[in-house]
Amino acid sequence: MTDLTCIKLPNGTFMPADEASREEAAKFKSGQPTRFKATRQRNYQFHKKWFALVGFAYDHWEPATLQDPKFEGVKPEKNFDRFRKDMIILAGFYDATYRVDGSVRIEAKSISFAAMDQDEFDELYRKTFTAVHKHILPHYQEQELHDVINQLLEFA
Repeated sequence: MTDLTCIKLPNGTFMPADEASREEAAKFKSGQPTRFKATRQRNYQFHKKWFALVGFAYDHWEPATLQDPKFEGVKPEKNFDRFRKDMIILAGFYDATYRVDGSVRIEAKSISFAAMDQDEFDELYRKTFTAVHKHILPHYQEQELHDVINQLLEFA
């Protein structure tokens, strides 16, 4: 399988975007029908914006006191990686699998650049924003929260 990175030109045609892609494209015969699967590359700045949103929410999140008697004497700690995964799950991006004991385990989907295209990441951001606003920062007005996240990006 050949992987090409291309740029769409104003006339609607696609042109290889880098030297490696130009070399791969040169292997095709002119006029030869070729099928490509197009995936919009992720916007790194938008990726940083998602992390700014989740980081801001994490900084303001205070977990509830553990009430389960079987964990008496255990003092759990906040963990950003667990929080980040929980936000992905709350946004609806997860896989559910059965465990040997018959229970169901929910795992956050990967948000790596290879695993999620820009369109799916756009949806993840919208749904994460909604989850953060509803579960972590309900006292913020939506526009106020958008403004705070944008201000954080200015300093990143």
